[in-house]
Amino acid sequence: MSHIAATTVDEQSHHLEYYSTGIPNKKLCIWAFLASNSMFFGTLITAHLVYRKTGTEPIVVTALLDIPLTAFSTLVLISSSLLMALGVSAIHKGNLKMSRWMLLGAISLGLVFLGFRVYEFTQFIQQKGLTLSSHLFGSTFYLLIGTHVMQVTLGVLWLFGWLVYSFTGKMVPEHAIDVEVAGLYWHFMNIVWAIIFLAVYLLEYM
Repeated sequence: MSHIAATTVDEQSHHLEYYSTGIPNKKLCIWAFLASNSMFFGTLITAHLVYRKTGTEPIVVTALLDIPLTAFSTLVLISSSLLMALGVSAIHKGNLKMSRWMLLGAISLGLVFLGFRVYEFTQFIQQKGLTLSSHLFGSTFYLLIGTHVMQVTLGVLWLFGWLVYSFTGKMVPEHAIDVEVAGLYWHFMNIVWAIIFLAVYLLEYM
């Protein structure tokens, strides 16, 4: 009887440790980080919108941007969110094999998206002469897009880390919350890019 009581106490203390607010602490932490990160990106986007038309020399932004290419890369990144969601669902159900495939798919699409951004930067710099110092538009554009690229790269590495860990034989259903947290970060990066695509790219044609 005492053993059962002790077990019950342990389960309750474990429950309180992670669910005292009704939400796992890891989720609370990532949401707090994403909230601060959203304000950071909001500042960068606002700065770009304010200063995009200013500068010592006029610049035709629509001649720089390749909307079809950017729209396709946006679709690629958003598609990775679907795979990420399926991967999280699979690990919650204990389907490790499916989770691996979905993680691999999300990572692959993330790398394709990053490849598009590298290509875009190369085109801007080498063929169109837009650099950080050539025009104020270039300064705010590279700062905003570069920051997003850096964080997407971190997200790819995070997902790749879980993919590798899944082959160690140590991943158990309890790790589902950790993969879900990585998924929340990945979804956030996709949402931020959708906003950037609308506010930075499409706005120039309105």
